[in-house]
Amino acid sequence: MMGTIVLAGGAEFGGAMEELDRRSLEKAGGSDASVRIIPAAAAPDNNHARAGKNGIDWFRSLGVADVRALPLIDRASADEPDVVSSLRHADLIYLLGGFPGYLAQSLADSRSWDAILAALEDGAVISGSSAGAMVLCMYFYDPHHERLCQGLHLVAGGCVVPHHRSFGQTWVPRLKSLIPDVTLIGLDEQTGLLNISPGWEWQVYGAGSVVIYRAGQIETYESGDTVVLT
Repeated sequence: MMGTIVLAGGAEFGGAMEELDRRSLEKAGGSDASVRIIPAAAAPDNNHARAGKNGIDWFRSLGVADVRALPLIDRASADEPDVVSSLRHADLIYLLGGFPGYLAQSLADSRSWDAILAALEDGAVISGSSAGAMVLCMYFYDPHHERLCQGLHLVAGGCVVPHHRSFGQTWVPRLKSLIPDVTLIGLDEQTGLLNISPGWEWQVYGAGSVVIYRAGQIETYESGDTVVLT
């Protein structure tokens, strides 16, 4: 049984994201779901503890009792047995925002990433917001080093552009020139996509828009719309 992937554009914990997160929890088993938060992307500026607590408080406000922010903050901790086991048995795994390059380096080829993939195969929900969504794709843009990087390839043929309306759209011209055959997925803050079928149909949730750049075309979708990513 394959699970569900969720991509969000940033500013993830708030009222406009409630519908998406409640739907994610429903997919994960409801209020009895075990939710595990990965704060590694926020570690470079020592913001991981606060970010993790924000996630815990948010999911508790949605009625979840079993929610933890894991001490996964670097490549070494991504191989810690307790962390790996917790991810392997999680129903919903949430990758927070921050520094995408650091997050990708922390997870790539780690035992934690293997556990995340195994949990997804067993039906878990894998959610990422901002940097967390970026690294799940085939490519991501690292604004801190101004370079294009290989992602973790969970979303094939795609590249998420988070915070699209506020600043992410300024990356688009460069990305279109670097990876012209890749679909760019522009996600506004407080806006996300939830994978609803194995055929790569996605549902739009949240306050903003989803803008897709592909084959020289620009497509815009709003909450409630269905997007097909191929």
